[in-house]
Amino acid sequence: MSSRAVTSLSNPTVKAVRALHLRKERDETGLFVAEGLKNVTEGVELGHAPQILMYGRDAGDHPLLQKAVQATLAARGEVIEVTQDILAKVSRRDNPQAVVGVFRQGFRPLSEIDPAEAPCWVALHRVRDPGNLGTIIRTADAAGCGGVILVGECCDPFAVEAVRATMGSIFAVPLSRASEAEFTAWRQRWPGSVVGTLLSAAVDHRGADYRKPSLILMGNEQQGLPPDMAGLCDVAVKIPMRGRADSLNLSVATGIMIYAATG
Repeated sequence: MSSRAVTSLSNPTVKAVRALHLRKERDETGLFVAEGLKNVTEGVELGHAPQILMYGRDAGDHPLLQKAVQATLAARGEVIEVTQDILAKVSRRDNPQAVVGVFRQGFRPLSEIDPAEAPCWVALHRVRDPGNLGTIIRTADAAGCGGVILVGECCDPFAVEAVRATMGSIFAVPLSRASEAEFTAWRQRWPGSVVGTLLSAAVDHRGADYRKPSLILMGNEQQGLPPDMAGLCDVAVKIPMRGRADSLNLSVATGIMIYAATG
């Protein structure tokens, strides 16, 4: 492997990777951090070569790491062997992963979405929690959804916490983003059902008539769908609450809806 060793926390590359924990830095550079050999391997196998690849000495001989190194070098990226202390600082974790990759972000414009590509799609309005968002992206991948659309002011899908929660699916699921106005105009051409969960709905989520391709539109963790977004749904359903809890975590509710619509 062709790489160099770095031991100083003041190294410019180390400082640049640490800075990617800040959304401002991610937005300005168009880069994000993926931790762990599994996540990095998922990226490489799906055609995303790291811009920067960091690894600890213990991981140096792993065959999957060697593939990642070759992909990084082929893309003229930077490969460095670093200390455990640097890995901990870069990931902000006491027990860090042995491999860290820096990748380029990517969003697909709404105009390039072909609804016929998949039976189910997901749109999220003003989702706030990166862990929820990452879990939804992972679930969308598992269920074969065509993509996830972020509507309005959402948390960053490329935040470290969100990427961790995707377990590599950040590289497999196309992401799009739009303002409320852009999404409203685009939705008018949607050929199947646009489905939302509403407290006022009378139809059980298992008994609704889902016309494929289904677009699952979910509101944020605190408020759900506001009236203007709810008005875009032609199918409104409820998920029954049988215990004392009166609501579900957003990622759980979205997962239930995805599988209801694709079942």
